[in-house]
Amino acid sequence: MEPSPAKGKAQGRLLVSTSLDAKDELEERLERCVSITTSITNGLSEREANDALTAHVCKGPQQHEEICLGLFTLLLTEPPQAQRCYRDLTLVNRDGMNVVLMKINQILMEKFLKLQDVCRTQLVWLVRELVKSGVIGADGVLMTLMKQIAGGDISNKNLWLAENVLEILLEQREWVLKSGMLVAMSVYTYLRLIVDHGTPNLLPLRQREVDFCIGLLRERFMECFIIGRDLVRLLQNVARIPEMELLWRDLLHNPQTLSPQFTGILQLLTSRTSRKFLACRLTPDMETKLLFMTSRVRFGQQKRYQDWFQRQYLSTAESQSLRCDLIRYICGVVHPSNEVLSSDILPRWAIIGWLLTTCTSNVAASNAKLALFYDWLFFNPEKDSIMNIEPAILVMHHSMKPHPAITATLLDFMCRIIPNFFPPLEGQVRQGVFNSLNFIMEKRVLAHLAPLFDNPKLDRELRSMLRERFPEFCNSPSPPTEVKMEESVPLEMDNHVLDKEDGCYDNTDATFSDDEEELNNKGKKREFRFHQLKETYIDEPADITPFVDQLDEALKERVLQLQKGSDTETQCEVMQEIVDLILEEDFDSEQMSTLASCLAELFKSHFRGDVLPEEITEESLEESVCKPVCLIFRNLCQMQEDNSGFSVLLDLLAELYQKQPKIGYHLLYYLKASKAASGKMSLYESFAQATALGDLHTCLMMDMKACQEDDVRLLCYLTPSIYSELQELMCHVMMGNLVMFRKDSVLNILIQSLDWETFEQYSTWQLFLAHSIPLETIIPILQHLKYKEHPEALSCLLLQLRREKPSEEMVKMVLSRPYHQEDQFTTSILRHWAAKHDDLLGEHIKALLIKNNNMPRKRQSLRSSSSKLAQLTLEQMLEHLDSLRLNLSNTKNNFFSQTPILQALQHVQASCDEAHKMRFSDLFSLAEEYEDSSKQHKPRRKAPASSPRSRKGAAPQPCNEEESASSSASEEEDSKPKASKRKRKPSAVGSDSD
Repeated sequence: MEPSPAKGKAQGRLLVSTSLDAKDELEERLERCVSITTSITNGLSEREANDALTAHVCKGPQQHEEICLGLFTLLLTEPPQAQRCYRDLTLVNRDGMNVVLMKINQILMEKFLKLQDVCRTQLVWLVRELVKSGVIGADGVLMTLMKQIAGGDISNKNLWLAENVLEILLEQREWVLKSGMLVAMSVYTYLRLIVDHGTPNLLPLRQREVDFCIGLLRERFMECFIIGRDLVRLLQNVARIPEMELLWRDLLHNPQTLSPQFTGILQLLTSRTSRKFLACRLTPDMETKLLFMTSRVRFGQQKRYQDWFQRQYLSTAESQSLRCDLIRYICGVVHPSNEVLSSDILPRWAIIGWLLTTCTSNVAASNAKLALFYDWLFFNPEKDSIMNIEPAILVMHHSMKPHPAITATLLDFMCRIIPNFFPPLEGQVRQGVFNSLNFIMEKRVLAHLAPLFDNPKLDRELRSMLRERFPEFCNSPSPPTEVKMEESVPLEMDNHVLDKEDGCYDNTDATFSDDEEELNNKGKKREFRFHQLKETYIDEPADITPFVDQLDEALKERVLQLQKGSDTETQCEVMQEIVDLILEEDFDSEQMSTLASCLAELFKSHFRGDVLPEEITEESLEESVCKPVCLIFRNLCQMQEDNSGFSVLLDLLAELYQKQPKIGYHLLYYLKASKAASGKMSLYESFAQATALGDLHTCLMMDMKACQEDDVRLLCYLTPSIYSELQELMCHVMMGNLVMFRKDSVLNILIQSLDWETFEQYSTWQLFLAHSIPLETIIPILQHLKYKEHPEALSCLLLQLRREKPSEEMVKMVLSRPYHQEDQFTTSILRHWAAKHDDLLGEHIKALLIKNNNMPRKRQSLRSSSSKLAQLTLEQMLEHLDSLRLNLSNTKNNFFSQTPILQALQHVQASCDEAHKMRFSDLFSLAEEYEDSSKQHKPRRKAPASSPRSRKGAAPQPCNEEESASSSASEEEDSKPKASKRKRKPSAVGSDSD
C-alpha cells in the first residue's frame, strides 16, 4: 500500500471519519497543538522559528507538550515537512521524546485502524526514524506496531505493514540485537506470519521472513527461548520449508549447535509461554472485542457479537489460521476475575466452542484442537495454571448433551496426541495429560470424569480407547449419565499423522450461541478461587433405574416412595424409615453402595441450591436443616459412638461422599446450624476417618475448597466454628502440611473478609500471617480500608507493617490513604519507620514527592494491579507529612532535617500553587531554612552543626543545588524555585509485564 499524498491545510484531518461521526477528542487536541506551533513559527526564518519554539517550550511542561505534539501532528499530516518537523522535534524536546512515544503508543492502540493512509505511512516512517536515532523506548513502540500486523490477513494494507516493519528490523539489526525481548517478539511474530504468506505472489516476502527468523534463532537462540513452548508450536507449522527443516532437525537432534545452554526440546516444551507473546498476535481491536465478550456479554446473548467478529476477522479462507491465535489467547491470557466468574457473563469455553465450529478445513480444525490442548501436553501443576487447561475440559463437558460430535472429536484428539505428538517423549506427554486430568478433578472443575469418558453417546471404539488410555478416570461412581457439576500436527515432520480426527466440525448445528439448553445459564464455575457460584441445571427426574432393582424389597419400596414424595415432610418421614431399616441387625451391608447411589441421585437438587438462608435467624437455620439428607446427620448426633448403628450410618455417609463430595461441607453446616447438633462438632472427625481419605485435615481441606467454590457466604459462616474447634490449623500451616492461602488469590480473600464479623476477621488474618506470603502481595488492601469501618484489618496490618522495612511500594500505599484527622494509621506507621528506618523512608518519600509533583494534576484512574491501584496525589502526601511533622514536633527525631526530604520539599515548593504554599507553609518553611542555610554557607567545605545538612556529619561538598542532590534524585530538575520544570512521564511502551 502506498498512500496518496496529503491534501489540505496544516491541521488536515488525522483520522478517517464520516459526517455522522462526532469530533474525535484526540484529533481536536492535536489540531490545537498544530495551531499553536504554526502561529509561533509563522513568517519566521528557519533559524528564527527554531529559536522561537525553543523559547516557548522552556516556559513550562504544558508549552513543551503543545509544541512536541504540534510538530508530531504536522509530521504525520504533511509529508513534505516531515524531515524538518522531525529535526525540530529532536532539537526542542526536553524529555527524550517521551511525550511523542506515549502519543504514538496511544494512536497505535486506539486509533490505528482509523488513521488516514497518509498518516499511517508517516507513522511508520517516524518509527523508523526513532529507531535510527536510538531513542530510548523505541523498541516498545516497534513491538506495539508489530501487534497491528494481523494474523490470517493478506490484504494489501496488512502486507504493506508487515513488509515495512520487517525492513526496519533488517535495516537496524544491530540495534534489534540489543533488546532480548524485541528479538523474541520479532521471531514470534514473523514465525506466525510465514504461515499466511504461502501463495506464489507472496513467496519473496516469505523468504525474507524465513531468513530473518532463522538468522535470529541461530544467533540468539536463548533470547528466543524465553518464548516457551509455543515456539515449538510455531516452528512445527513451518518445518516443511527447506531452510526451516534444517533448523528443525537441529532443534530435535543437535540442540547444542543452537546454544550450549540448550539441552533439548523437552527443556523448551516444559517452559510455559508468557502472556505477552500470546497477546502479541492479536491486534488491539481483536483483543478489545474478545475482552468485551468475556467481561460484558451475557451468556445466551452473544450471537450478534460473534457474528460481527466473524464478519470482521474470520470470513476469509486465510483467516483459518487466526483461530489458533484466538484460542491460545483465551486459554492463556483471559483469566476472568472472581466477580466475572460468579456472574452470568459469557464463559470462555463457549467462545472456544464457537471458534471450533467455525473451522472449515481439516488442517485448521486439527491446529485449533492442538492450540486448545497445548498446555495439557507437558502440564506441571506447580508451574502451570488450572485456567489454561480448564476451557478444554469444559468444552467437552458442556458439548456432550447438545453436540456430542464435538466432545467425541476432542476426546479422540486427546487420546491420539499422546503417542503421535513426538514419539520419543510419549511418556512425558502421557504424564502431562494425566497431570491435567488429575488437577481438574483436584480443583473440582468436574467432580468425576467417568460420565464424560464412559458416556453412552460416544461410539464403542472411542470409549474403548479412553478406557485404555485413562483407566484411572473411567471407574464410574454413578450411572454413566451426564453429571451436572460446577463447573495440530505431530512434532515429527508429518503434518497429517492425526488424519483420523482431522475432520472439520459440522458447523450447521453446533453454533454455541443461543443454545436452547443454556439460555438461562447464570454463570459456571471455571476456577478454584474464592467466588460465589450460581449453577444452572436442567430439571430432570432422578434416574435410579440401574440401582433400585438391586435393593431388597423393603428398602426398594422406601426408596421408590422417597422418589415419589411430593413434599419435604413426607420425604423426611420416608428417609427416617430407610435409616431404621439400615440400623436393623439383618441389614445387608453389601447394599450400602447401591443405596448411596440412589440417595445421591434423589438428593441432587438439595446439593444444588443455596444452603445458608438469606436472613440468618434461629428459625431460618432450623428450617434449612429439615431436609431428608439431614436425617442421617440427626440420627448420628443422637447416637453414642460405641453404638453399633453409629458405624453403619458413618459407612453410609462415606459411600455418599464418594458419589456426592458436597455432603462433607453440608455435614459441617448441619453441625453448626442445628440445635440438635450442639457440641457435636467432633462427629465430623469420625466422618473424615470413615471416608476413603481417612484423614481429618485432608478431608477438611477438600470440603472447604468445595464450599468456597460453591458458596462463599457459607464458607464465611462455617469458618469461625471450624477454627475454634481445630486450633491445630496454624501449626500445620507453619509446618508446611497445610496451605490455606495462595499468593495469587489471598488479596481477594482478605478484601472479602472485610464484611465478616470481628472474630472471623482476626482468625483469617492470623491464618494468613502463618503463611510465608510477602506482605507486599496484600498491601493494596489499604485502598479498601476505612478507619471507622475496618479496625480489625487495620490493626492487624499495622502490627505487621511495623515489623517490615519500608519499600517504596509500601510507602506509596500508606501515603495513598485519604487524609482524615481522626485516622492515625498513616501517621503512626510513618512515625515508627521514621524512628527505625529514617534514611530509607526519607529516600522513598523524596522519590514519591518528585514523581507526583511531575505528574499531571488530575485524578489517576484506578487499576487492578497493586502498583497502580493507589490514587496517590501530591496534596495527600503533603497532608500526611504535615501530620507527621506535628507528631514529631515535640520529640528529638530529626527525620525532617534529612537532605532528601528537604530537597524534595524544595522541589515541590518551587512549582506548586499559592494555595498549597499557604496551606503547608510550616512544612515548606523547613525547605526555606535549608535553602537559606545552604546559600549562607556555600563557600564553606563543611556546614555548621546547626544546619540541617550536618545531620550525622554528612555535609555535602560546596556546589550548586543540582550537584548536591543525591544520585537517587536523578528524576528531579534544578531545585531552585525559579528554574523551569520539565514534566517527566513514565513511558507507556514496553511495559507488558507477565
